[in-house]
Amino acid sequence: MKIEDSLAAIVTGGASGLGRASAEALAAAGCKVAIFDINEEAGEAFAKEIGGVFCNVDIMSEESVEAGFAKAREAHGQERVLVHCAVVAAAGKTVSYDKTTGGYKRMPTALVARAAEGVFTASYRVASIAALGMANAEPLNEDGERGCIVLTSSAAAQDGQIGQVPYGGGKGAVNSMVLPMARDLMDLGIRVNAIMPGTFATPPMLGMKERAPAMYEALGNAVPFPRRLGNPPEFASLVMELVRNTYFNGQCIRLDGAIRMPPK
Repeated sequence: MKIEDSLAAIVTGGASGLGRASAEALAAAGCKVAIFDINEEAGEAFAKEIGGVFCNVDIMSEESVEAGFAKAREAHGQERVLVHCAVVAAAGKTVSYDKTTGGYKRMPTALVARAAEGVFTASYRVASIAALGMANAEPLNEDGERGCIVLTSSAAAQDGQIGQVPYGGGKGAVNSMVLPMARDLMDLGIRVNAIMPGTFATPPMLGMKERAPAMYEALGNAVPFPRRLGNPPEFASLVMELVRNTYFNGQCIRLDGAIRMPPK
């Protein structure tokens, strides 16, 4: 897909981290970018900076997501690129010791269900709404391509750590969705891929650098090469290749410096 043709793009979680880097790269290539985020102040400022539009969107709400798509399409027309980086997750051990009661407790099912909604269901929500719009658009090239969807999974989908049942399980479900969704959409010329980032220098990790520098350094040293956390522009670089290269379809790609973390 040629992305220099002022194509419309939507990036969820676009006000910070991986989403921000992706939106910046798309805008630099000539795309008209809509930022979906719940951080209105940061989102408005960044959208203005890249000449895009901000949509205050809660990915947990069908109504909010649909309103965001409507606003983005009114401003830029039908999006041909969707990059989904926003997430609502949770963490906790299946069974853990409760110092207060002096006994064991299990992680509440409701916590896992919320993570499933914020990771897997939200990914389906935004991808399917984008796909429906793309399906009604004219093909962009001789291959009949109408659009490209890039989901954000995680290395935790294959390599989940202690306390990552909700998150790793949700991301594993995202991985499992990619190929059947790509096949569902093949006759419409809509591609679907996912990126599985390892440990990246996103705002939560940078916060750890201030609070617990030794732990932050250890996380970087756990990466075989390069021995550091990933930089968001490196994620964005892969996003751009997935958008440009029409032969990428139905793939879940690790981007992690070869890290394979043993349980701790």
